[in-house]
Amino acid sequence: MRKIYSTCIALFIMAIAVAQAPGKISFQAVILDTNNTLVSNQNIGLQISILRDSTNSVPVYVETQNPISNASGTISLAIGSGSVVNGNFSSIDWSKGQYFIKTEIDPAGGTDYSIAHTTRFLSIPYAFYSNSANQIISLDNEINRANNSEKKIQSNIDSLQKMQAELEYQLQTYIK
Repeated sequence: MRKIYSTCIALFIMAIAVAQAPGKISFQAVILDTNNTLVSNQNIGLQISILRDSTNSVPVYVETQNPISNASGTISLAIGSGSVVNGNFSSIDWSKGQYFIKTEIDPAGGTDYSIAHTTRFLSIPYAFYSNSANQIISLDNEINRANNSEKKIQSNIDSLQKMQAELEYQLQTYIK
């Protein structure tokens, strides 16, 4: 029985873990050098910055990665899984303003980033943004509870006022 109970708990924990947003953004790019020549099968130095509000703003998050391009010059990686230079990826508030992604590339695999490009996220990572929706739902539930409590209090006040009026009437009748 204990083994079944332990197994059920383990399955429950795994289900919760699988249901969570991964906390990363898939990223793919074709790497060209400064002469627009395809960079194939090479280690690439890459720095990724997430900027808020403009292409010139201070980054809210910066990481570096060293992926290897394939024969087509393509790299695939997950933003949020690199070596953090600055910031905390999981604490980015995607509901605040516009966000931009800046990529800086060193085709030789180092940190001499000679190629840079910045572009706006056209749609934010919804799984991240939906985390803030949970906070809004919780706040809405608290407001509803407070409103219900206020209605109950008002109902009690109304009942007490009716009782007071009835007692005053009975007292007046008794005194006469």
